Amino acid sequence: MSDDPADTVWAGRFITVKKQGSWEYVTRARGIQAAVILAIDDGDVILVEQYRVPLGQRCLELPAGLVGDEEEGESVELSAARELEEETGYRPDHIEPLGYFYSSPGMVSEGFTLVRATGLTRVNDGGGLPDEDITVHRVPLAGIGDFVAAKRAEGVGIDVRIMMLLGPSILG
Repeated sequence: MSDDPADTVWAGRFITVKKQGSWEYVTRARGIQAAVILAIDDGDVILVEQYRVPLGQRCLELPAGLVGDEEEGESVELSAARELEEETGYRPDHIEPLGYFYSSPGMVSEGFTLVRATGLTRVNDGGGLPDEDITVHRVPLAGIGDFVAAKRAEGVGIDVRIMMLLGPSILG
């Protein structure tokens, strides 16, 4: 472990690149956090698919969004509810935080709060902001493995957080 202070190599609106000793990593700028939303309704999970520039392809993901990017001091629960409705068109009655997790601790310091959304009501088609081009999928949990395999076969990237939905089937 290095006792050297971290130097900022580059800072943008949303991310900062840092170097500490020989280690290079990325952090979120301005203390922004992320919320990832596990939305399950009547045995179906709500997923989103969208183009991700770093991957150069579409990616299948749980709905997610930044906390505090639009309103400083916004709670994780309010942000998650707002993002879920914006991306998927579903409004939750309740948001329950499930814990804080790290995305890729060898490269980024970013973590996220995983929340469970319940009591879903469809209020619009979702799709996110005009430049996001989000496709909403409502997938039966019983068929999640086949759905993910089909998306992978189509060339869609699969976000690592989808693994929690596949857990029982990949554990053997």
